[in-house]
Amino acid sequence: MSTELTITGMTCGHCQKAVQEALQQVPGVQSASVDLAAGRASVTGPADVQALIAAVVEEGYEAQIAAPTSTLA
Repeated sequence: MSTELTITGMTCGHCQKAVQEALQQVPGVQSASVDLAAGRASVTGPADVQALIAAVVEEGYEAQIAAPTSTLA
């Protein structure tokens, strides 16, 4: 299972690392990667979405489920 989140409030590499580490601590997360430039996080594993969002908010950022990206060419 993969979850995409939109993260707002990140401004630097430290922010990116803090969010990534917070996500990796959520039970059920197998891997997490954060793209600072895109303001998105990709999480793999059966973690609860609300727990993921809460972990990001606890770090001082905002998170929500990302809208699906279009694959139309």
